[in-house]
Amino acid sequence: MAPPLRAAPGWAPEAAMKTPRPPWLLVLAVLAAHLLLGHEVQRLHEGWGSEASAPMPPRMQVAMVREMQIRTPAPPPPARRSQPLQSARSQPAAAAGPAEAASAAEPSPAAPASAAQGMPASAPVAEPVAEAASAPVAALAASAPSDAEPGPEWPLSTRLSYVLTGRYRGPIHGEAQVEWMRKGRDYQMNLDVAVGPSFSPFITRRMSSQGQLTPEGIAPQRYDEETRLMLGEKRRSTVFFQGPEVQLASGAREPALPGGQDAASQFVQLTWLFLTGREALQPGRIVQFPLVLPRRQYAWQYEVLGQEVLETPMGPLPTWHLRPSRPAGGGDLTAEVWLAPALQYLPVRLIIRQDVETFIDLMLKGAPLQAAPESANDTPRRPSP
Repeated sequence: MAPPLRAAPGWAPEAAMKTPRPPWLLVLAVLAAHLLLGHEVQRLHEGWGSEASAPMPPRMQVAMVREMQIRTPAPPPPARRSQPLQSARSQPAAAAGPAEAASAAEPSPAAPASAAQGMPASAPVAEPVAEAASAPVAALAASAPSDAEPGPEWPLSTRLSYVLTGRYRGPIHGEAQVEWMRKGRDYQMNLDVAVGPSFSPFITRRMSSQGQLTPEGIAPQRYDEETRLMLGEKRRSTVFFQGPEVQLASGAREPALPGGQDAASQFVQLTWLFLTGREALQPGRIVQFPLVLPRRQYAWQYEVLGQEVLETPMGPLPTWHLRPSRPAGGGDLTAEVWLAPALQYLPVRLIIRQDVETFIDLMLKGAPLQAAPESANDTPRRPSP
């Protein structure tokens, strides 16, 4: 006798009696899902659009044609008084006569050990008020922007490459590059950092400053900072220097402090200050200028710690070590810098630090590359006092 039929597991007789759902319910469910997905895609797209609404400035293009050579720094200029009217700083090329300009050629190559000399110089002393009042026309000319080419005290366009080490929840490795570009009075300073393998870095950051070269140093007009994570979104911060005001990354406007620098331009401003003797390189010396970071401004100070010889691919290189004399607040980054007199006081080592356990250490990877001079006046030398 055949066994009785049994229902399949999970099947009930009443299930066979259910009426199929109308197809329009399924259509509504699919439509609702598409609408929800479309809303999310639009929201993300709007978010991306706001992030990308102000693209990073295009890179200034300058051909690098030669390697820098280690050279003995020129002797420090004699102590000089500031010229409030027709300042030698505002017209360095015109201040020197033809014979004097011809005699101020590039310093000759020398051994690295001879580059350990510093650049002590007396601080400028203001001229008497009566003398300053004697030539108002010249004073106006000195204060107004000039279309003349910048003086010979500015380094030529230069590219420095670095090996990156450091710590971020463990040891990290990578590479970095600093590009100092100038065309006429315009400049651009780029600091690019990549953590991880070069073909697929985990984190990249570009810090870019652009503006103009003035008789009083670098005058930034815009600073941009972009961070990209391999599996995340990019983050952008932009600071605008707008005459008497600065606009921070949040959009807040604050009164600008005279001579303010940004996170990238500060390094070449230091180079310029020491290269021209406007600041003395002496242990214990404090160098001050306003520093405008994306979230806030600081009355920043660097302390000159002293001389250190660094081992580099170019050989032992005497440097001056500078360190912030005060900590930053709110998670802002700080930087220590080693400037090499034999390489026009450019930074051959940088430590950018968030805290004791989070930092990157950039060490010169090889000889820096430089562009050809734009004109005869671009030959690197000290301006005449």
